[in-house]
Amino acid sequence: MEIVHVYTKLRTNFGRQCLFSDRPAELLVDVPPDPTLALQFVQKTPRDQAVQACRAMSEHQVNTECFEYESCGINHVEGGWPKDVDINEMEQTIRFRKKVERDEVYINSVLQLGSVMEHCIRQNNAVDIYQQYFEDEEEVEESQEPPSAKTINVFRDPNEVKRTVTGLSWHPDGSRKLAAAYSCLEFQKASRDMSLDSYIWDVENPNRPEMTLKPTSPLVCLDYNPKDSHTLVGGSYNGQIAYWDTRRGSQPVELSPVEQSHRDPVYKIIWLQSKTGTDAFSASTDGQVLWWDVRKLNEPTERLVLDLSREGNLDRALGAISLEFETTMPTKFMVGTEQGVVVSCNRKAKTPSEKIVCTYDGHHGPIYALQRNPFFPKNFLTVGDWTARIWSEDIKESSIMWTKYQMSYLMDACWSPVRPSVFFTVKSDGMLDVWDILFKQNDPRLSVKVSDKALYSLRVQDNGRLVACGSREGAATLLEICPSLSTLQKNEKSLLAAMFERETKREKILEARQKEIRLKERSRSEQSREDEGGREDGEESPDQLLDRAEKDFYSMVEMELRRRREREDELHQEKGICEEKGMKEEAETSQ
Repeated sequence: MEIVHVYTKLRTNFGRQCLFSDRPAELLVDVPPDPTLALQFVQKTPRDQAVQACRAMSEHQVNTECFEYESCGINHVEGGWPKDVDINEMEQTIRFRKKVERDEVYINSVLQLGSVMEHCIRQNNAVDIYQQYFEDEEEVEESQEPPSAKTINVFRDPNEVKRTVTGLSWHPDGSRKLAAAYSCLEFQKASRDMSLDSYIWDVENPNRPEMTLKPTSPLVCLDYNPKDSHTLVGGSYNGQIAYWDTRRGSQPVELSPVEQSHRDPVYKIIWLQSKTGTDAFSASTDGQVLWWDVRKLNEPTERLVLDLSREGNLDRALGAISLEFETTMPTKFMVGTEQGVVVSCNRKAKTPSEKIVCTYDGHHGPIYALQRNPFFPKNFLTVGDWTARIWSEDIKESSIMWTKYQMSYLMDACWSPVRPSVFFTVKSDGMLDVWDILFKQNDPRLSVKVSDKALYSLRVQDNGRLVACGSREGAATLLEICPSLSTLQKNEKSLLAAMFERETKREKILEARQKEIRLKERSRSEQSREDEGGREDGEESPDQLLDRAEKDFYSMVEMELRRRREREDELHQEKGICEEKGMKEEAETSQ
């Protein structure tokens, strides 16, 4: 049996405020000296002993040896000819070949080696060395290992004053290079000592950037040209557009003039699908979307003002901070704004007012990321405030799926290029979350603490295995995702298509129901107005109804009080009768 002691305390003593005040000194105890104690005093020889409270520590520094990689080329030339034969003269080489072919030693060597070579050729023809075994059998699922991600490299800003990695772009020909844009987006936090450079990194050499890009203003975003891996386009903090050709050095080849550029920082720039491969378009918080031909950046080729009233008023335009363009839909594009609204646009519309097709409103703050699903382009992903939402083009009232509200702000997101149900998000607490909506919708499948600082940007390589995350302290972290999250699963496309279709139908039903409720409320309000207008003269007015209700209330209160008084009188009478009976019984017992 447990021995339990209950400590009790008055409820009024909980949380009582401590009140302090000044008062004069007060003598609590007075102990007079005792001379007899001096006789018992024994003087000892003093000794000094040092005592250390913590254990002894030693500090050592270890650094692995750094290897620097260099690209080397080898030229193969034709050799083995005698010195007196010029290989560039065809007559001399033909004459020498005929001479060698008539030599008996050459003929004997060919006959001897011919049998060996014939045996090898017959052997190769008999066995197909490229045969795929067990091709028809179903793939055996791998053991269900827990999802994981490991850090491969960290590319740090080489400058003393660290800047945020605001943009990332993978080299289109493989995963060997990563371009990173560096800038400071905090208001009035940029110092004069802050560098303007951005860098292109070799993923195998984090010690030194492979190339430095030198813009006139810090780059906020940049993007590799998918058709030409040597060219990049970037958006600057002062609104200018810069174009680089890495074969022509670190300086930009073309630069847009300030008066023709954006008025605010360029938050997103994307290459367009075109025959020349030189068209791009950019978005900024000044409320404009501009189209450019990088061969001639003197002025934009086209301009769109994001004014939802479709009047082209720049003062009422919504600030754009994210863009989406799908190559399979060359005329459509989408813009994410600071006000939490996604604007769907059609570039081929005849008038500027017709270019804004519709809007999707569902976030409380800026939409930092916007991307269509690469397998299902009608569904797109947005990130803003504390949630990530998946939308369908057919439903404009609400998203079809969304994550629960996170504890930290979501800063960027993107779909996996190989798995249709997987997407990645980064948060302001330094976490990278990997979501698999077929596996679980409420929580991420994998969460990785990438940095102690806030993560700002994210980009996944085309093979889905490598993920680059940019942090606020200027570090771009490269992670490798486990095969279970970067390999297409069995029936994944069909299952996700069914899920999207089911959620879209559900939202359509809810949207129709909401419209029906709104129509009923509108008709009810109109009916009430008609009733008020057609009220007869003999009918009571609202003031009269209030007076009558007040009188009824007071009359009911008086009736209740009267009933309680009568009940009390009855109780008093019963009590008196009981006392009288008790006195009689006591008198009888005493007799």
